[in-house]
Amino acid sequence: MDKSWMHSDRRSKAYEFGVEAFLNFAVENLLTTTHIRCPCVKCVNLKLFGVGIIRDHLYFNGIDQSYKNWTFHEEPWEATTNASRNVEEDDGHSRYSFVSEEIDMDDNDFGDFGSDPYEFANVIGDRDQLVYPGCRKYMKLSALVKLYNLKAKHGMTDVCFTELLILQGDLLPERNTIPTSMYEAKKTLCALGLSYEKMHACPNDCILYRKEYEDSTNCPTCGISRWKQGKDSILKEGVAAKVVWYFPPIPRFKRMFQSHETAKSLTWHAARKSIDGQMSHPADSPSWKLLDDKWPEFGNEPRNLRLALSSDGFNPHSSLSSRYSCWPVILVTYNLPPWLCMKRKFMMLTLLISGPKQPGNDIDVYLEPLIDDLKSLWVGIRGVYDAHNGEYFTLRAALMWTINDFPAYGNLSGCVVKGYKACPICGDDTPSHRLKNGHKICYIGHRKWLPINHPYRRQRAAFNGKPEYGIPPEPLTGEEVLHMVENGDRVCWKKKSIFFDLEYWKYLPVRHALDVMHIEKNVCDSIIGTLLEIPGKNKDGIAARLDLLNMGVKTDLQPQYGERRTRLPPGPWNLSRAEKREVCNSFYGMKVPEGYSSNIKNLVSLQDSRLLGLKSHDCHTLMQQLLPVAIRSVLEKPARYMKVLKGYVQNRTRPEGCIAERYIAEEAVEFCTQHLSDVSTVGVPSSQKMGVSKPLSGCTNTEEVLPYIEQHMIHIKTAYPKFRKRKSGCRISTIALSFNGYASRFKVNLTKTIMAYQKI
Repeated sequence: MDKSWMHSDRRSKAYEFGVEAFLNFAVENLLTTTHIRCPCVKCVNLKLFGVGIIRDHLYFNGIDQSYKNWTFHEEPWEATTNASRNVEEDDGHSRYSFVSEEIDMDDNDFGDFGSDPYEFANVIGDRDQLVYPGCRKYMKLSALVKLYNLKAKHGMTDVCFTELLILQGDLLPERNTIPTSMYEAKKTLCALGLSYEKMHACPNDCILYRKEYEDSTNCPTCGISRWKQGKDSILKEGVAAKVVWYFPPIPRFKRMFQSHETAKSLTWHAARKSIDGQMSHPADSPSWKLLDDKWPEFGNEPRNLRLALSSDGFNPHSSLSSRYSCWPVILVTYNLPPWLCMKRKFMMLTLLISGPKQPGNDIDVYLEPLIDDLKSLWVGIRGVYDAHNGEYFTLRAALMWTINDFPAYGNLSGCVVKGYKACPICGDDTPSHRLKNGHKICYIGHRKWLPINHPYRRQRAAFNGKPEYGIPPEPLTGEEVLHMVENGDRVCWKKKSIFFDLEYWKYLPVRHALDVMHIEKNVCDSIIGTLLEIPGKNKDGIAARLDLLNMGVKTDLQPQYGERRTRLPPGPWNLSRAEKREVCNSFYGMKVPEGYSSNIKNLVSLQDSRLLGLKSHDCHTLMQQLLPVAIRSVLEKPARYMKVLKGYVQNRTRPEGCIAERYIAEEAVEFCTQHLSDVSTVGVPSSQKMGVSKPLSGCTNTEEVLPYIEQHMIHIKTAYPKFRKRKSGCRISTIALSFNGYASRFKVNLTKTIMAYQKI
């Protein structure tokens, strides 16, 4: 169809004939003539009117000349017209504010905003509706977004928010448009398309009731009913026994590109350069470079996404007595700069697996819908609108690795993480040893990863009584692992991971990464618990001493049996009661910058000389104070995203439902606040300095570290005044004996610190 009339004078005959031709085309292709999208400059296909009103709009306002492909009026998609879009911009932003900048979306994009287009059009109409007659500062939608922003930021309950809305309505003049209930407010935001899917699952984690099992009432594997069984042993038909919440990532990725600033940040990695040779961003990793080299068509498009997946269980009830375990699955986008990619706003919740038990090795069942979407993203999602460049493109994405603790690593990768063959690198050659008295398996071959001339290799008494001359094995490639699991190797591998269904997964050099903060917390708890002899955390006991005796290590520390009780000789790591008190007093008087960690003073119990309630970042700062290593910049106060999800729970009987509802509510607020200049977002702290021109460096500035070490020498001198009378490192440096290599580096660096102190 000839569309040259769109650029003609509105008073010309060509424009008149063109308008009539367009209206006839729209009426013929639509099922109804009562609601047609108006393509004028003001409505930009967001409002629906009758044919007569649209004709008037086209004459008075003019047609939007960038609307070249009439997809909103059922014109077939033409790839040639989507190569570029001429979008007028003002100060770097589209000439249409809020969601109006997405005026050229195709039908699939419009579907992301909700299943009912008329409902979405009503929401956009609320943008131009005043809060009350005569109000000049707020519109209905902007006021609602700001109110919901407060709810998400401060964790208001639904009841509290409803009462606040009622109070606001009473305070404002009559005929105000403020919603009177939480239900009305949620209905308005849900029209933006930020929703989730509820999938029924077998209580025994056998299947999801989707695809061929969608209409089944019993599990085809175990035969158990799909429906929940009540207290009277009667099945409640229609009430699922187990539910999984799925948040589709594809429409959320599209939404990210529909924001001008976010779309610009998603290509940040293409312009950066590593100036110090260190890996300061995942763009410097071998996995990133492999995707660029092996699939150049993927790497040549900087807007293609690189993702990471993280999953772990937590107790939403915040009660240690409850064993309820809820498992979220979170996606992280590495295209963003380092000061944004790990912020709460860009942590995308994709799955929420309900409890009460953890999925374990059957987690692959719940990952099926996510893997299907990742397959589609690898092939490409056509017609994604880029608000920054003002054009459509085909979006692709690749999952680079997973991030989890060691037990979850076993569930996701299929590797055995318990028993004698628990090392994923050594496999069948894992150097394991079962402790006769401790009834645990320890792995004492860690020294083979040290340099060949390292002095620790020759030490005997400090480890297992033997020197170490072995060399480290080479990690298995993804192709080797796939070959082993497909050929029935079940010694070190318990299943084939569902991630191998991804075409590129077997070629990635690093497929799973361990959560360093999680492991560091476990090591810190063990060290602090042993030093202060905290019940339940102390690794020193009769069983440990007997195992040392059996191994021929520190035989002088064997238990001494008396007539009434057994006495343990004090080891180099044991502190006297006075020394414990001095250590706790040192922690109690410690002051750190705001946001650096929790208030250490509140974590110290001086009565029983112990530390309580240590979080992951608290353990991180404690370990870094013991180790003379420079610490990076100030950490964000909310240490883990699990704490945020736990704070979503208000109804203890429906924890997953609370998390799902509050997540999509916050997601709606984040989307809307991007277009309001005077509202701070929830997911990115306002105090964080943005716009950093370069990434964090991997190098260490000696001039900045030395005064920091000298400062901690004063702390060590205050806490341990007897150090000068003892040999270098004679007490604390031997803590590593009971931890089987966890603290090998701890011993070396702390000894250097004490020697530096003696020189001072």
